[in-house]
Amino acid sequence: MKPLRSLRPGRSLGLQAFLLGVFVAFAAFLPYIIYDKGLFLYYGDFNVQQIPFYQLANEAVRTGNIWWNWNTDLGANFIGSYSFYLLFSPFFWLSLLVPPAFTPYLMAPLLMLKSGCASLTAYLYLKRFVRDPEYAVIGGLLYAFSGFSVYNIFFNHFHEVIVFFPLLLIGLEEAMTEGKRGRFALAITVNAMVNYWFFIGEVFFVAFYFLVRFTDPKWRLSVRKFLSLAVEAVLGMGLAMVAFLPSVLAVMGNPRTTADNLLLGPSLWYYSNPQRYLGILQSIFFAPDMPALNNWFPDRGATWSSLSAYIPMFSAAGVIAWLRRKSPKKDWLKRMLILSFVMAMVPMLNHLFVLENYSYYTRWFYMPVLLMCLATVKAIEESGPDGSVDLAAAMRITALVMALFLVMVGLTPKKSGDEWVFGMYQHLGRFLATAGITLAGFLAVALLLRTSRNHPHFKERLLSMTMVGCFLFTTCAMLIGKATYPNNQWIYEVGLPGRDQMNMNEEGEFARSDIYNGNDNLGMYWNIPNIQAFHSVVPVSIMEFYPEVDVKRDVSSKPDVKYPELRSLLSVRWLYIKETEPEQDVMPGYTLVDQRLGYNIYQNDNFIPMGFAYDYYMDEDDWEEIPKEYRSRCLLRAIYLDGGAIRRNSDLMTQVDEDTFLRDVLNEDFSYDAARRSSMACDDFTIDRDGFTAHSSFDQDRLVFFSVPYDEGWSATVNGETAIIEQVNVGFMAVRVPAGDAEIRFVYRTPGLALGAVISVISLLALLCYLFFLAPRFLAEAPVLIPDQLEQVAFGGPLEQESGEADYQPGQDHEASMPPLEELSQEAAQPDPGEELSGQEDVSHKEQD
Repeated sequence: MKPLRSLRPGRSLGLQAFLLGVFVAFAAFLPYIIYDKGLFLYYGDFNVQQIPFYQLANEAVRTGNIWWNWNTDLGANFIGSYSFYLLFSPFFWLSLLVPPAFTPYLMAPLLMLKSGCASLTAYLYLKRFVRDPEYAVIGGLLYAFSGFSVYNIFFNHFHEVIVFFPLLLIGLEEAMTEGKRGRFALAITVNAMVNYWFFIGEVFFVAFYFLVRFTDPKWRLSVRKFLSLAVEAVLGMGLAMVAFLPSVLAVMGNPRTTADNLLLGPSLWYYSNPQRYLGILQSIFFAPDMPALNNWFPDRGATWSSLSAYIPMFSAAGVIAWLRRKSPKKDWLKRMLILSFVMAMVPMLNHLFVLENYSYYTRWFYMPVLLMCLATVKAIEESGPDGSVDLAAAMRITALVMALFLVMVGLTPKKSGDEWVFGMYQHLGRFLATAGITLAGFLAVALLLRTSRNHPHFKERLLSMTMVGCFLFTTCAMLIGKATYPNNQWIYEVGLPGRDQMNMNEEGEFARSDIYNGNDNLGMYWNIPNIQAFHSVVPVSIMEFYPEVDVKRDVSSKPDVKYPELRSLLSVRWLYIKETEPEQDVMPGYTLVDQRLGYNIYQNDNFIPMGFAYDYYMDEDDWEEIPKEYRSRCLLRAIYLDGGAIRRNSDLMTQVDEDTFLRDVLNEDFSYDAARRSSMACDDFTIDRDGFTAHSSFDQDRLVFFSVPYDEGWSATVNGETAIIEQVNVGFMAVRVPAGDAEIRFVYRTPGLALGAVISVISLLALLCYLFFLAPRFLAEAPVLIPDQLEQVAFGGPLEQESGEADYQPGQDHEASMPPLEELSQEAAQPDPGEELSGQEDVSHKEQD
């Protein structure tokens, strides 16, 4: 293989890291783009969430519909629901350059761009610790195409946090070693805005990182410098509040985030499933199983956890080599690697990154993976006859561990029925593919190290091999997922074309739809309001309502067809069923009216328009007496009110007779109540960018119900006067309307957005004042605080200065040559002229970086 020549001195290695990352990703995705006719279609969540979410959000932002989204479940806070997935990602904002219909074609190009950016940000971090920054380019590629990154192509939005996390560590390092101000604050802002949930885990990891790095004598810490970091952390967080505050408020009360889901008892200390421990180890040494395809240890219980810390080609060899390196002390990198491994193995520490939620996730592994890449490239750089690292021995140890895993997983005998079989794996083909990918890369590295370690072009050959290895690993890993779930024709044939063809509502009319046995989020592809939804972040009121009427609601809403009356309550007018579906009469009261794209379209004969009134109401005692499976039926006869709503509106309706109510309801066909509710409906119902408007003409005052999820962001007026919004029927809204002609107006504004914007503006002004006026005076030289006792208590012995083995720090020639902090403060206000080098570095590196 002809080695790839690195860029000559005077050209940017950062640019090289970015372009090589893009190129490797382009090569890996290209065959699938060709196969998918210009698209990149994967499987699972990627197909049914990432693609339609981008399309929906693109159209919402371009049309100004940024407050309430009617096509997400029963309706949702757009900013709160999509900030987790994409809304504050700069990569999503790039997608606004094209119309919504074209966004599916951007999924692969955006992933290529993310890969290049991840390679770049990792390079910028890694180059601080290697003597030759060309090794940092290799480390950047390993990070961008790690097992964690490739696994999470399935979860496209995870790549944003992979890209921006290194900036947190860079900002912290520059503040501590070079006195540069403001960058840590901005890194906090970016990470908190891009994904608030991942940022919470990053806070814990960076705190551990700080405590471990604090014991390194290269970090000169004073009280003033510590306070400066605290100020930047607060201001950086304040800057992010325009995104962070509304996002957090949107998930407050979500059942998946409440105290009922905390990890408790013995599960805090050990995993009840021993296969999970084996799975964690396997995820370090071998290429990962893809999501939903647990294979090596199928009972480990981590189907969607993002369990992978695999470094392409090198596996754990570089990490093991660094942990074993000849050194009189255990340096900070060793400590962080060991601490990360301990945290992965102890449930209480692992679940800390999801606020002790009992669900098992390892979605924080990208953070130690960055440090594993650092250990790997440093081990390569410092290996050899005169080096402090014995990489060859580490390769042998890694090979031994791999062999043990292969024997255990591949040859363990077990009984299957009456027959004896060998192997713990679930699927032989995937086991051989994963093992083959891992072993091929590992053997290639071993051969290169053995034959070319002292060759003058070793780095170029290693870079070339790294690119090829990352390409093959990524391509083969994606192939496993696509080959397991190859049926994506529905996206070509029905999903994308249906956006212009499947909407049955007339212009300005609103009614919901239902899709029987359709693909997840097919209604979102079609851009129609639809009760079938696969979305994790929806209004809490939806989460509260569905379980109360015997419908499971975890990450998706899928009401069973045994509840046709629920469809009438929710103003479902259209039902779509595939023409090839053998069962067409799935619910009573539907009439075939059209056929499009291979679907029969039925109209609900018991359709009730949005906005209708009741003659009867139920209180909490009445509600609790009704079995859950009958509650949606009863809600067509009577509205469920809490105590306050009853006091304000009981004069409009009659309370049901608790003794006879359920019997009376069930003795009549629900079409009777559906017709009665329809006769008491508003004259019209129109949605717009700010909310909705309805007009009514009742013969008496009425409490009008809207099956729109209750949310604190709603406000209402009736005939221009402020109206009280009642939370009724568990999770929906109603307002009192007078007799005669009335205009009902609901307006939605995202809770926390205005306050968050004010905090962000104030924080920006405060940060500017701090950087230009306070920091130069505040950061005067102060005594360095590195307590000797801390090292003894935390790690069992004092730090020793390591002769000849010091980590390279840009702009720093150990403590003795650190310039006064007054000079550093002045430098911080000037543009960064490039990398500063220690006296040992060649000037050409300054030009390269």
